[in-house]
Amino acid sequence: MEKWSKAPLNTPTLQYSNTPTRANGFALYEVLIGVTIFLIGVIALGRAVQNCLNASTLSAEEERVRQILSNRMAEIQTTRGIPDAVKELKVDTGYGVIRLLQKTVPAKLKEEEDGTQLDKIKLVTLTAKWTRGGVEQSRQIEFYVYRAG
Repeated sequence: MEKWSKAPLNTPTLQYSNTPTRANGFALYEVLIGVTIFLIGVIALGRAVQNCLNASTLSAEEERVRQILSNRMAEIQTTRGIPDAVKELKVDTGYGVIRLLQKTVPAKLKEEEDGTQLDKIKLVTLTAKWTRGGVEQSRQIEFYVYRAG
């Protein structure tokens, strides 16, 4: 057998071409585009989280005001005697001071059958006022109170 055979070997042969080959990796502009897209996503996500926190705070503040109005209404309904004609309370909450204004006036209701004035029924108006971000906010409820007497 011949020592040097001209048969092809199982080893790959090197091939040369005139076109430049690309190295394994990313070009600088590809990296910059990727980082820019990532940063836009992070900024958008940060703003979304901030909006969620603001909405949560506003919701908690509104719930606190509703609870204050509800509590004061329950106090007026369970207290004996005619409610005060005008009264102002200040309630300190975790969100700031809320001014609670109470006004009581005759309901001016009349009996349907004979048209007589129903003097023992009072209309109570509770108004909560507070400031949020430099803008005055208010919520109001009205209800009737009957006092025999």
